[in-house]
Amino acid sequence: MIAFEHAVYGLLLPGGSEAVLVAASTECFRSLSLPEAVKRLVDLEFCNLEIAIHEGGCQLRPSEVEANFDKTLTLCRDTHRLNVLAYSVEIEATGEEYYRQFRAVCRLAKATKVVTLVVPSAELGTPFNEEVERLRRLADLAALEGSRVGMKTTVGCLTEDPDTAMVLCDNVKGLGLTFDPSHFVCGPHANRNTEKLMKYVYHVHLRDSTRKELQVRVGKGDIEYGRLISQLRKVGYNRALTVHMAELPDADHGGELRKMRLLLESLL
Repeated sequence: MIAFEHAVYGLLLPGGSEAVLVAASTECFRSLSLPEAVKRLVDLEFCNLEIAIHEGGCQLRPSEVEANFDKTLTLCRDTHRLNVLAYSVEIEATGEEYYRQFRAVCRLAKATKVVTLVVPSAELGTPFNEEVERLRRLADLAALEGSRVGMKTTVGCLTEDPDTAMVLCDNVKGLGLTFDPSHFVCGPHANRNTEKLMKYVYHVHLRDSTRKELQVRVGKGDIEYGRLISQLRKVGYNRALTVHMAELPDADHGGELRKMRLLLESLL
């Protein structure tokens, strides 16, 4: 498994170390179809990709993966040579249908050699034991297909608190985090120490943010990209830094995405 993950995530550098890869999420163009979003990212010279599989989106839905696996597999392989490094999964079904759809996404991940599955954490107020049970089932289903679950750190969810996020990972074998520093800059736990979370990080989402705004133009916010990369390197992180930016009014979205890509590449 280690060798397989290295093949997927890292490019070997002199001396045997591995490169962290810069990627972009198709959610950067959430109003476009999956093929259109991929084409726009190709035009912006991204080489790596996270595909959103969201029931409420317009690109690819978990229910579609379950109902028409072969069609969705073809779509996810037609990425104009962009490497798919992760799937972001948001399922609206309930009960056992929820897990059937997640199992189908796990099969898709195996077929396309994708390791990391990004999932949301439960909303605040969800009983802790209930969330642990859900995450254990997801982690077990993913492990059966050679994948793993990276739970998102998000304001309004259990993972908005770094301590809760850490305890959840400690209670679910194989569970890690999709770390989004914006939610620890613009949120109720701003200025909390998050370095202790680095050892749990499977995936990273990035944009620029301030204490008052979740997303601002690149370079106008408070995200310390260099410091974050240094913290990740200390724990041997060798996977993706994924640009995850919505469109801003009066801003050239393509230009902002290109600026973020160039910034991250310069720091690596």
